Amino acid sequence: MNILRVGVITVSDRAAQGIYEDLGGPALVTAVRARGWEVVAEAVVPDEKDRIQTCIRSFVRQGCGLILTTGGTGIALRDVTPEAIRAIARVELPGFGEVMRAESMKLTPNAILSRSLAALVDGALVIALPGKPQGAVDCLGFVAGAIPHAVKIAADVPDSC
Repeated sequence: MNILRVGVITVSDRAAQGIYEDLGGPALVTAVRARGWEVVAEAVVPDEKDRIQTCIRSFVRQGCGLILTTGGTGIALRDVTPEAIRAIARVELPGFGEVMRAESMKLTPNAILSRSLAALVDGALVIALPGKPQGAVDCLGFVAGAIPHAVKIAADVPDSC
């Protein structure tokens, strides 16, 4: 079995500027490693579509089959992660966002405001997770079971199923 190669991107103006410490990215790195997956790339970028897109494509070139973003999925003016991903995606996978919101609603009524999603970009599965560290880790857990298969399909690797 191949180990998933993962990239983690924190999308935050303030963390990118060093105004506050990034907590979401490290929380995801810990969760990814706990699943036995390999983190091969990490970045903190501002809430800017072109920077998000450039980072995603860079991580694909570095061999990441799974790219997790944390942040920018809410409804604030600067929250542009979903738009950035959709603009470069081959296909969106609505079930991921639906499950993340449905399961998160059991924890907080504010989950209905989330615009978390998943999409295929350049042969990789990209999942946009909430910015709050616990929310990002929880949402990853809600969809983790489907990730290995989706990564295989994204990379066009034949599945043994």
